[in-house]
Amino acid sequence: MALPLALSGQDLIGQARTGTGKTYAFGIAMLQSIGKPRKNRKKPRGLVVVPTRELAVQVSEDLVTAAGKLGSRVLTVYGGRAYEPQIEALKAGVDVIVGTPGRLLDLVKQKHLDLGQVTSLVLDEADRMLDLGFLPDIERIFKLIPAERQTMLFSATMPGEIVALSRKYLNRPTHVRAEHESGEGEATPQVRQIVWRTHRMDKIEILGRLLQADGRGLTMVFCETKRACDMVAEQLDTRGFAVAAVHGDLGQGQREQALRAFRNGKIDVLVATDVAARGIDIDDVTHVVNYDCPTDDKTYVHRIGRTGRAGKTGISVTFVEWEELTRWKMINQMLGLDFADPEETYSTSPHVYAELNIPEGTKGVLPHAQRSRAGLSAERIEDLGETGRPRGRGGRRRDEREERPARTPRQRRRTRGGRELAETAPVETSEVELVDAKAEETPAIFSTDEIKAAATEPRRTRTRRGAATSAIEQALADAPEAPVKSTRTRKAADDDVAEAPVKRTRSRKAAAEAPDEGTHAGDVPAEDTRATDVPAEDTRPADVPAADTRPVNGSRSRRAAAKAAEPVMEESAPVVERQEAEPSFLSTPPPPVRKEPERIIPPSPFTVIFQSPDLATDDDDIAPSAASERKQQRRPSRGGGGGGGNRRRTG
Repeated sequence: MALPLALSGQDLIGQARTGTGKTYAFGIAMLQSIGKPRKNRKKPRGLVVVPTRELAVQVSEDLVTAAGKLGSRVLTVYGGRAYEPQIEALKAGVDVIVGTPGRLLDLVKQKHLDLGQVTSLVLDEADRMLDLGFLPDIERIFKLIPAERQTMLFSATMPGEIVALSRKYLNRPTHVRAEHESGEGEATPQVRQIVWRTHRMDKIEILGRLLQADGRGLTMVFCETKRACDMVAEQLDTRGFAVAAVHGDLGQGQREQALRAFRNGKIDVLVATDVAARGIDIDDVTHVVNYDCPTDDKTYVHRIGRTGRAGKTGISVTFVEWEELTRWKMINQMLGLDFADPEETYSTSPHVYAELNIPEGTKGVLPHAQRSRAGLSAERIEDLGETGRPRGRGGRRRDEREERPARTPRQRRRTRGGRELAETAPVETSEVELVDAKAEETPAIFSTDEIKAAATEPRRTRTRRGAATSAIEQALADAPEAPVKSTRTRKAADDDVAEAPVKRTRSRKAAAEAPDEGTHAGDVPAEDTRATDVPAEDTRPADVPAADTRPVNGSRSRRAAAKAAEPVMEESAPVVERQEAEPSFLSTPPPPVRKEPERIIPPSPFTVIFQSPDLATDDDDIAPSAASERKQQRRPSRGGGGGGGNRRRTG
């Protein structure tokens, strides 16, 4: 019906069910009016504007098929692809452009596209193109096209307000409707419709069992939001189904990859938003599932129109939650359906198996024996030169994720003091000796032979954190022989039997009674008692009382102090002064002395920072204050008395 009017050059408003061939209705008429391509003609003569990228690709393929004999040059222009190939094709010359409004206006702004010679304009899915979202862009496109043109609008649904708006841009259009009188947007009669009232948490289980029905082919699942699409696709993927998602947050390469895999049969379930509900024509779609209830009757008609196309039959299943029951009743009333009160349904309901021909005992997980699809990863992602990075909520799928390479083991090198150790060098370990309190204690006094023997033989020393033993042995070899100071114990202090040189000490009393400082060892008077056989650490004089014990060179016990108070047995023994030896490496180093930090006394806040110099001298008079000056001015007037008052009165 529309083809003869379109060939005659009249403006049209075409309305027909989905799958009835609206694309060829305007495509054949446009290609016939343009004619064969010419070499000197580079600007486009025909323009088709569509709302979605997927529909642009499909319409372009149909026009290329229709122009096979004519050889017309058809260019697809839409966002998500690189600009360069499209610009090169425009420079080479095109006859028909199929594109979305955004990319068309971008190319016009960059002065790569000129629409001044367009003679035929088509708005596919016109009800979507003339709504509030696309209307400003469509008005700009109309201003770029000559007034003398043929304009055609096609869609499966054409509300009355859209028809009234379209008359503003069309010249006496003819409204052609291939519909029954029963209703405007009547659903496709080849589609068997099923509506169930379900619970939100049970819908995924029902869907998993529905996808295992006998005779099921390709299936499209429609969700209301992008996040719901990702959620349903992920859950179906974990259940073993070959599934992919298509929505606006994905990159163009990902969207086209999913559609190609769906057309080629590598996946059999496509979860999408209403982006794919507009004009997508895919063969062998047997089931359409409205996972979320549609927003209006037009959306419902476009969704279920993906199946039952070109005379084929299909099944549509709609899930309606309790909160969406009012919305569904409005859709049911607008379309004149018989599902005003949907049946309450669960995944275990018997009518689910009966109506969809599902085998008994089927669960929501696909058995491993039936997982024969190649999956989305089998379809290659085409490099489209996308302007943005691929996006998505779940990232890459499980089968697309690449395993990270194993981390190489870290090479560790042993160093000491910033220098590497030889690999063959023996590893020195710290040796720690545990001191047992009950073990036999070593004597505090050593003989000369023992000291020499200890200096010559290697010793077992204690080191901290692996200190070098060779360095200690080298230090012992270089050190001169000297008496080693030993550590006294209580038992050795009580049983002093060995003789050892002692340090010469004098008491306070003996020091006071000494005739001179140069007295030799043999002329020492009786008061100046010198302990000869007293132990090395016991240096208290004999005539000092026991209470006046002053420890010298270490601590001493009470019993040792009592021993020291006994009279000296041999006074004739030679007195040898003992030189204090340097501290040995065997002794425990004293704890480090903690230095108190220097206290910083802040200056007083009342300190005079600056004092002006005194420039006055003794001869200068002190300047009077303001009060004293006023007082001096009032004195003459008081002295004048009445004279001044009379002058004021006379004046």
